[in-house]
Amino acid sequence: MKRIIMHIDVNNAFLSWTAVLYLKQGSKIDIRNTYAVIGGDEKARHGIVLAKSMPAKKRGVVTAETLFSAKKKCPNLKVYPPNYNFYKKMSDSMLNLIRKYSPDIEQMSIDECFLDYTPVKHLYGDEIEFAYNLKKEIYDTLGFTVNIGIGNNKLCAKMASDFSKPYKVHTLFEDEVEKKMWPLKVDDLFGIGKKTAIKLHNLNINTIYDLAHTDGKFLYKYFKNQAIDMIDAANGKGSDIVVSEESIPKGIGNETTLSHNISTREELEPYLLALSENVAIRIRKQKKYASVVVVTLKDKFFKRMSHQKKLVNATNLTEEIYKTACEILSEMNVEDGIRLIGVRLDKLSDTSSHQVSLFEDIKVREGNNELEKTVDELKEKYGFKVIKKASLIDSKVGKKYLNK
Repeated sequence: MKRIIMHIDVNNAFLSWTAVLYLKQGSKIDIRNTYAVIGGDEKARHGIVLAKSMPAKKRGVVTAETLFSAKKKCPNLKVYPPNYNFYKKMSDSMLNLIRKYSPDIEQMSIDECFLDYTPVKHLYGDEIEFAYNLKKEIYDTLGFTVNIGIGNNKLCAKMASDFSKPYKVHTLFEDEVEKKMWPLKVDDLFGIGKKTAIKLHNLNINTIYDLAHTDGKFLYKYFKNQAIDMIDAANGKGSDIVVSEESIPKGIGNETTLSHNISTREELEPYLLALSENVAIRIRKQKKYASVVVVTLKDKFFKRMSHQKKLVNATNLTEEIYKTACEILSEMNVEDGIRLIGVRLDKLSDTSSHQVSLFEDIKVREGNNELEKTVDELKEKYGFKVIKKASLIDSKVGKKYLNK
């Protein structure tokens, strides 16, 4: 039996949830029907449009533009501050409501999640009918609308939920990819950022159909390891494994919110080094080794994404963790602007049975092990800033993380 995956996505989450908050507090005005945006402090880095109402959208206001620009387009625009504590409460309420039906839920971001409907279909029946009932229950109970996409994997479910909004149910099963997805612009394919889309258009790859039928060897010249993943996605291929919170492996991790949005891997790599050193010190202190390195990013639209890589040899060495993290980052889309970055070590063990390659000097590795232990001991005794990575000494990242 093919899996049935649902993607539940809150329509215009920040604005809808703010509207719900004000209505709960007795407001007679539903800001969803007015010229309204959710925006941060105009004097700080958050002075951008985080969400906009439909009337504001019709005036040309777009997400991520400055509030100054938005007000020029819409002079009557009213700006409401974000309330992340309330948003978290609304998100948790929605997830708890969905969990009544199944524990197989993977939260993708604060306003969207995947549900594996396969194990419970025999309990609740037809998936489309269930989706309509679920979106109605969310609205009747919590006061906001959602879109629900249904597919045989997470990619197709996500694509389906974006077809048209608001308050809709759409399907994109394997046998519907050719009809429903291939005619769309390549820009609309999940995972394709703006810069990637421009590169594809320059190669005369304009639709998802074009990408689905592009030769992998040709595309590799321009996108390296991303090429095959992009072609697979264009053919509707993707993971059908929903990773619930209960099944997420417990590991050692660290994340940081960036002072400004970053859209290049080169600028992100110093943060990876600082984070890698942080988690490496912690794992060595526990005398453990990690077999999996995970890199987590959150973009300027608060979409969270994680990629991981399994190591041939479990490690607790900073350089090996950092190198792996950079390899992972090279396969992730950062073009839309990253506001948070994290590194996590998973599948921890007490020992590391190292398999030596033909090109590796085991004495060098043993020396690195001893060096790391010595550096840790010095930092433990004299403070974290006693010894610093040369590449971080003069950087802002280094000053933030290594001068503690």
